[in-house]
Amino acid sequence: MDRIDIHIDVPAVKIKELTGEAQGESSEAIRERVVRARRIQLERFQGEKIYSNAQMSPRLIRKYCAIDQQSKSILENSITRLGLSARAYDRILKVSRTLADLEGKERIESQHVSEAIQYRTLDRNFWA
Repeated sequence: MDRIDIHIDVPAVKIKELTGEAQGESSEAIRERVVRARRIQLERFQGEKIYSNAQMSPRLIRKYCAIDQQSKSILENSITRLGLSARAYDRILKVSRTLADLEGKERIESQHVSEAIQYRTLDRNFWA
């Protein structure tokens, strides 16, 4: 499980939610955000011989996934509290970079790190 970037437990959808009107972001809007994020990654990695955040080596993670002190503190506390590995640390940074890209943000912010940590639920539930 440690080698998978994102893993979450998805509960069954309640029947009331299935029969109600769809609310939230449209598929087209999500698609546009994803295409924009992919374009950002292609530009970022020109000359690096990779094309996406998921392919970053530890060296590239350090280069492109700089975080502020608040984010470092959140990440370090989570790693310690949840007993996550060094590999999970790097994967959280890569997912944080992707979340920032999806928002069109140049820098990774603390909310991106916090959200990426939440995507390690199976680490917590089954391995920690």
